[in-house]
Amino acid sequence: MENREQENFGTEKIPQQRVGSQTNAEETIELSSEQEAIDFFRVVKNRFLNVNEWYKIAELPMSAFKLTDYSGQEVNRPVIEGDYFRIDIPGPGTQTGEGYDWVKVEELSEEKSENKELITLKARPAPNPQNNDENTAHFFTDEAVSTFQVKRIGNKIFAEEHGRNEVANTDTRHGLDNMRNAIVGWAAKIGVSYPQWKSLVKGWISRD
Repeated sequence: MENREQENFGTEKIPQQRVGSQTNAEETIELSSEQEAIDFFRVVKNRFLNVNEWYKIAELPMSAFKLTDYSGQEVNRPVIEGDYFRIDIPGPGTQTGEGYDWVKVEELSEEKSENKELITLKARPAPNPQNNDENTAHFFTDEAVSTFQVKRIGNKIFAEEHGRNEVANTDTRHGLDNMRNAIVGWAAKIGVSYPQWKSLVKGWISRD
């Protein structure tokens, strides 16, 4: 029972899958002692919170993430709740997003107990904070949620990305955006985005 509870640590933070597609990318490492895992988790946490470095951390080329504040102004600091990610994915961007896709950090939480630690970041597709267009500036609708987690249980460290309710955003006011979002959303649905998430979570806990 205890092992099952440990395995499920943090899963209550992941939204239920209801519509569209989903993704799950996970990596785990086991350290030689709990103290070593505690020490290394500090490194993992720093990598996780520094969104501007995600592109460098990933071992494979991936979309470039730029952290901005609530108004869309670039910032160079650890992420906080209410920030946005300005995402530059390969290929054409959206008119709504002025060339980019945007998500808002709707939750950033941390839990810690005697032998467990968990950091959860939830991001949801959002309008472009740099203009007054209320359309969601992302290839998925705002039903989608990406949940990023790093956690330590004893001497093991886990890194995860869970995408839920991923539906292509094809009902904006811009016809070209709708076409573009349909194509990118379809590519994500068939698994094109999985390698980048797998590379990112692996990078968070890499010992190299």
